[in-house]
Amino acid sequence: MTAVLQAQGLSRHFGALRAIDNVSLSLAPDRIHAVIGTNGAGKSTLIHLLSGELPPTAGHVRLHGRDITGWSQPRRAQAGIGRSYQRNTIFLPLTVRENCRLAAQARTQRPWQFWQSAQGCRASGERADEVMERAGLTAVADKTAASLSHGQKRQLEVAMCLATSPTVLLLDEPLAGMGAEESERMLELLRRLREGHAILLVEHDMDAVFAVADDITVMVNGSPIASGLPADVRNNPDVQEAYLGSAH
Repeated sequence: MTAVLQAQGLSRHFGALRAIDNVSLSLAPDRIHAVIGTNGAGKSTLIHLLSGELPPTAGHVRLHGRDITGWSQPRRAQAGIGRSYQRNTIFLPLTVRENCRLAAQARTQRPWQFWQSAQGCRASGERADEVMERAGLTAVADKTAASLSHGQKRQLEVAMCLATSPTVLLLDEPLAGMGAEESERMLELLRRLREGHAILLVEHDMDAVFAVADDITVMVNGSPIASGLPADVRNNPDVQEAYLGSAH
């Protein structure tokens, strides 16, 4: 399959620390590629490099075959790379609808229409309704983000990401801190989002990873030690020794 987003020989060094060292991976359309590893393995740093928040020390990033290594984060976002964070980055005093509408407006900015009320932007309002429905948030559209449960806040962050019309989703631990019921809702959302997106999923919950991932890369100390189909990764002796443990 043709890759949507590719990392080739990607490295990021902080002095003598090799946070990411020679990582290559490809995100294909309609597939979820999970990246797993212990704390300090370099998973979040990898997302920072792919999203443009950090420049690489070496290597290249390509989007639809085009080299975007030197592009800023806003330019990558405009080109279709959306991301979520380990911590919620939502506007707590605003409603769910207002959060989604603001995210949609960030994708289609119209500075020449400075006299027009933002609330009167029909396109962003329609987009907000679409992503709320897709993320399962329509019933709480008029609630403030601060009043949502932890799981709903994570759903809202994903919805805001969707509002920017991305082709690539970089999701950093979207299930963090969730109970069983909330986790299952998020997993179902990820399954629905698979269609139409190339997804990179960083997650610590191994049951969740093996439930939804089409491909898995395992990282240790900034470098991949295995990559492939879930069954192959699960049975890899190096992975069992370094991360999953003998019980897996």
